[in-house]
Amino acid sequence: MKKVNIYSDGACSKNPGPGGYGVILEYKGHEVELSGGEENTTNNQMELMGVITGLEALKEPCNVTIVTDSKYVTDSFNKGWIDSWQKKGWKKSDGKAVLNKELWQRLLKASEVHKVKFVHVPGHKGHSYNERCDKLAVEERKKFEIK
Repeated sequence: MKKVNIYSDGACSKNPGPGGYGVILEYKGHEVELSGGEENTTNNQMELMGVITGLEALKEPCNVTIVTDSKYVTDSFNKGWIDSWQKKGWKKSDGKAVLNKELWQRLLKASEVHKVKFVHVPGHKGHSYNERCDKLAVEERKKFEIK
């Protein structure tokens, strides 16, 4: 399997409000940048969309490392929250419905053919790929702020 790194970040103002995401796929020194946004969204939705977009761009099963500053995303997988949510019918430990269920399901579907590892990096701390993804996300967010 090819080893691919996906770097991802989301940005949102007003939460909910205009938002964007930025993604960089890196394979053997080759990079592809992807980005998008929505007029009315949340930061967590944009964090999820970045990861989803990166995974959906892959054309074959890969060994993927996803690097993000979103604890929401990384902890959901690394701490087993997503498994628990599914077992409980998409309910959290407090019995409330999991937010962004459709995006979580889309992320699971996008990741099912890959071997995926989630790595958290601190945001805005000089990680070059994270900073680039943030810039892409903010540029997308600004497109909706102008309207």
